[in-house]
Amino acid sequence: MATSTGTTSTGAIQLSGLASNIDWSSLVSQLMQAERAPETQMRAQQTTFNQKNTALQSIGTALTNLGNSANALLTPNFFQTRLASSSNTAVANATATAGTALGTYTFNISQLASDAVQQGATAAGSPLSATNDVSSLVLANAGFATGVTGGTFTVNGQTITISTSDTLQSVFNQINTATGGAVTATYDHTADTIKLSSASPIVLGSATDTSNFLQVAKLYNNGTGTVISTSALGGVNLTNTLNNSNLSAAISDGGSGNGAFSVNGVTINFNASTDTMDDVLARINNSAAGVTATYDTINNRFVLTNKTTGDVGISLQDVTGNFLAATGLSGGTLQHGNNLQYTINNGGTLVSQSNIITAASSGVTGLNVTATGKGITTISIGSDTNTISSAITSFVTQYNSLQTLMQTQTAVTTGSSGSVTAGILAQDLDVNGMQTQMRSLVEALPPGLGGVVQTLNDLGIVSNGRDNTLSVSNPTALSNALANNLSAVQTLFTDPTSGIATIVNNYINTLQGTNGLLATKENDLSKESTGIDNTIAALERKITDDQNRLTNEFVNMETVESQINTQKQYLTSYFSSSSSGG
Repeated sequence: MATSTGTTSTGAIQLSGLASNIDWSSLVSQLMQAERAPETQMRAQQTTFNQKNTALQSIGTALTNLGNSANALLTPNFFQTRLASSSNTAVANATATAGTALGTYTFNISQLASDAVQQGATAAGSPLSATNDVSSLVLANAGFATGVTGGTFTVNGQTITISTSDTLQSVFNQINTATGGAVTATYDHTADTIKLSSASPIVLGSATDTSNFLQVAKLYNNGTGTVISTSALGGVNLTNTLNNSNLSAAISDGGSGNGAFSVNGVTINFNASTDTMDDVLARINNSAAGVTATYDTINNRFVLTNKTTGDVGISLQDVTGNFLAATGLSGGTLQHGNNLQYTINNGGTLVSQSNIITAASSGVTGLNVTATGKGITTISIGSDTNTISSAITSFVTQYNSLQTLMQTQTAVTTGSSGSVTAGILAQDLDVNGMQTQMRSLVEALPPGLGGVVQTLNDLGIVSNGRDNTLSVSNPTALSNALANNLSAVQTLFTDPTSGIATIVNNYINTLQGTNGLLATKENDLSKESTGIDNTIAALERKITDDQNRLTNEFVNMETVESQINTQKQYLTSYFSSSSSGG
């Protein structure tokens, strides 16, 4: 008999209702959804916790800002902040540190400080040629301070094309040929200059020139028929190695490549075969020698300039080799620097090596004067009331920002339709208490304070009458108090026991910090939120277990139902067959 007719496979049995005609899969899904119903409420509660935490964090930020403003007022000597002004800034400018004695000082600057300069001997670089004959002087090897580039340049509108392999004489010849013999060029070895001559004014150069020959030769238009190099042409090539730099005197590093010299006691090393002049100058400039080394192309000499001013010398010594002698520095002359000379209030002459006059020179503690020219100026030192006023105003602004933020978070409002809207912290008694406490701190009459400035009201800072914020209703009162009663204003804010900035800052410290009220509340809310995540995770595990259990039970039911249907089909088929056979 064919028993396979009604058989259902294992995979088919798991199809919902295949044997039982019951959609148990949908039923299981609905049951699981019912089990998840509490999650919606828990997530809503978690959202509220997170929103409260965010609101508390924003309050914490506002508290920090207020605390910073309070700390600014509590900074030692802040109320002794000074403002220094000069009646003649062309002579001097001034600054004063907190606590500098108030008053005026007349400065008479008779001499500015300048730096000392070691001017090397002239003719540090060799002339282009020892004779007037330059027919063998190739441009690439000529001792110009700046190398000649190949290309074109213009004389009297005619283009001359040269390459660095040309000789200087061939360039002269091209100039003569290009101008039809109108312009002749010669070299004077005594003056180390080039001379262009013509019966009519010579016009040199054009915007399309590509060679720098005219600039290197120091030939410029002067509107006449004679143009001569503006200064000697031979110079030191800064980019060639030292032994190929066209120095007038042969340079030596002692033969070992370990040449050395000292500037102000600082050793500078060099190798004549591998270092360029630029390398050595940079080495000097970047050292602790305290000088700037340069090459003066106009006067063909090296120069050392002190980085600091004053009548101080520059000490030089060749150690190994002859760098200082070869460059002419050791044989040069020292141009002494000047010390600053001045008087205060017509007193005796005072001296400073720098153009910045400090207390060490003037004897006025906290005052710094920068001399910019010679002459007389009056330096006035007063209280910097603008800075102090700005700091007090900033304190009020940050206080108002905090109170406005807390008011927004705790407010309960009723709309025109009667709908009620509550801030996320409307039921938070701690935050409501913070608003009240903060207001009482800034509006209290600090005990022990006397005089004309006892409260913020005396500074024109009053409650606006509508909420917990303050307003500067009378800026003049604040200005007058700072001008006439600065000490009392300072006490109002900074008294170590009852000053407004003091007690506000102390209160903020109790709210913030690891064990502060805000940190504790934020931590509790975070724990509540995390607890909800854990509860939902546990619920999801139970739902998964329940779903698997129910699914297995229904699959088993389908299996049994399928077996019953198979047996039923068999019996029906069997009895039908027996009946027809009889």
